[in-house]
Amino acid sequence: MWDFDIGRTLAIMGRTWPFIVLRMLVYFGITVAYIFATGTGAGVGYGVGHVSTDPGGPGTFALWGGIVGFGLVSAIVYWIREYILYIVKAGHIAVMVHLIDGRDVPDGKNQIAYARQEVTARFAEANVLFVLDQLVKGVIRVLTGLLGGIAGFLPIPGLDTLVRFVNTVIRIALTYVDEIILGYNIRIGSSTPFETARQGVVLYAQNGKTMLKNAIWLALFMWLLTFAVFLVMLAPAGAILYAMPGQLAGWAFVLAIVFAWAVKAALIEPFAIAALMSVYFRAIEGQTPNREWDERLSSASRQFRELKERALETVGVRSGAAPAKPGG
Repeated sequence: MWDFDIGRTLAIMGRTWPFIVLRMLVYFGITVAYIFATGTGAGVGYGVGHVSTDPGGPGTFALWGGIVGFGLVSAIVYWIREYILYIVKAGHIAVMVHLIDGRDVPDGKNQIAYARQEVTARFAEANVLFVLDQLVKGVIRVLTGLLGGIAGFLPIPGLDTLVRFVNTVIRIALTYVDEIILGYNIRIGSSTPFETARQGVVLYAQNGKTMLKNAIWLALFMWLLTFAVFLVMLAPAGAILYAMPGQLAGWAFVLAIVFAWAVKAALIEPFAIAALMSVYFRAIEGQTPNREWDERLSSASRQFRELKERALETVGVRSGAAPAKPGG
């Protein structure tokens, strides 16, 4: 059914416990910030509502205060996402890559410092990694259509709904391709990240059937677990909001989603990424990027063309170069 080893993946997760703790601190810290900002905004709005002549009264002001507080934290999270990627995600991926390849990594807090050195060696500045991540995400949107859009050409009446559903499933399943490409960059010790990313995307595409099968299974597991967490978190989220001023009971749904997102980001996502990377590394063993897929992606994706242009402009590598050996 799937090609990843659940037991081995869980063992890798256990070895990277310092990053699991770090992820929990970061993502649950963001959740606490949402709660605090929403509650503070509601409280301020509730107070303003008592001195206002607006017919909506304190309840309406509390609602809008909560919305403002929630929106403010969302804006801050969006602004710092580049640094979360650089410090938390990339470092964790670096350690997981080495464990997948059977290499030793430090234990305890030294693991985070070790990973930081590995990431800095590949990406001296956070914005380089962020730009690369955004370009790969852009290519993924096109790859979704190339891997799943062929059903649209089948002459079967009423197939449109099925095609849309299939493409939606594929789009969800391809969520972590950018993390896998980052892992490939780290694995081969690349000093030319844009060129390596180009190669990695092509290799992913030419092994699309294998990767997609495993990604769909993992997406199913992840969203079932996340939904279960959401249901469990509805009660405590409602209790927290019940203690806040104004009529914020409807926000329990939103807060439960934030709780579920934090659990997913801190605990569930790393498992999926480690599993997919192990499948990807095994699938591409001994392969070189396929010229046909390179041309298809070049013609279909502006972001893929930009990957090639940045590789040529910034490091002067030839786009047809063969990938480096792992550990190089």
